[in-house]
Amino acid sequence: MVKTPRKRAGPHSALPPGSSPKCRQNWDTPLADTANGIIFPGQRCWARGSSWRDAQVFDWLDEIRTEVYVNVSFRFGTVGSPLATPKKPGGSVGAIVFSRSLGLDALELGWVQAVRVTEETCLAIREAAAAHNVALSVHAPYFINLNADEDEWPRSRKRLMDAAHYGYLAGATDIVFHPGSYFGQERNQVLDRVMRRLEGCLEELRQAGNPVSLRPETMGKSAMVGSLEDVLEMSRLPGVQPCLDFAHLHARTGNGAMNTEDEWARLLEAYGKALGSEALTTLHIHLSGIEYGPKGEKNHLPLAEADLNWKGLFRVLKAFGCGGRILCESPILEEDALVMKQEWEQLSR
Repeated sequence: MVKTPRKRAGPHSALPPGSSPKCRQNWDTPLADTANGIIFPGQRCWARGSSWRDAQVFDWLDEIRTEVYVNVSFRFGTVGSPLATPKKPGGSVGAIVFSRSLGLDALELGWVQAVRVTEETCLAIREAAAAHNVALSVHAPYFINLNADEDEWPRSRKRLMDAAHYGYLAGATDIVFHPGSYFGQERNQVLDRVMRRLEGCLEELRQAGNPVSLRPETMGKSAMVGSLEDVLEMSRLPGVQPCLDFAHLHARTGNGAMNTEDEWARLLEAYGKALGSEALTTLHIHLSGIEYGPKGEKNHLPLAEADLNWKGLFRVLKAFGCGGRILCESPILEEDALVMKQEWEQLSR
């Protein structure tokens, strides 16, 4: 059991500047998220080996905003709204309600084209996630490049910062993004620029009281920034953690490698060595089948139509005591997400 208190700095201390009065009126509801639980005052939370039925209820003190009790396991959900989300209520709120009705308890808001959301909508999303105990993250727009030239970088930066600002208002704790392209440049030169820019983004977020984690995603093509080594290097910055897309890592090799239990084990060993063993309990994973060629990723596929050894991966995750969130990117989103959840539950018996 891990207990992590966060002290309250004062009224609305974590609310980014410029937020509407309506948003401010509702912001004092204490909100905590771990990879495995969203916890509110008076709500039940659980410890390893216990269930919601027999879990403890903890008192909440005024000087402590949240107390988080972590059970090492995984939440499951989809990247983007489940395909069968009803039109009413629809949108992200509808996706949250429908996900929970399926037995899924995580959702990555797919803001992949642009961030077009109001503060009032963010509040509705946040309240729905709290009511249904669904952990939220955001997939930021695709058009972000931390290695962009000086003319393009301000636009890329705004896309990332908008995702972080509105994502936080919506109750998301993690912002996933594609880091960009090498453009044929030397890796060390590219990472120097990427690290400087990420550091500037984080500084601005923290000054605004925004605690979200920025999660650069491992990418499926070798021409893209986003190898395991790249995202671990970026994660040297406090506030940055990887998004591990295991299908991308498999495709990135172009030759079918990174698909055995030994390879997954070495990857997790490297991850734990770089970021600490506790980081293995808060993994953020994207998963699907994938089609690839010599240059890497081509298309996402349903699990059953691909060669990804995802069941072997789950065995390794279990052996390493991993936890966090697993978000499905298969073309049959919720169907494969539920297949993954069922497999994990069988392993955990």
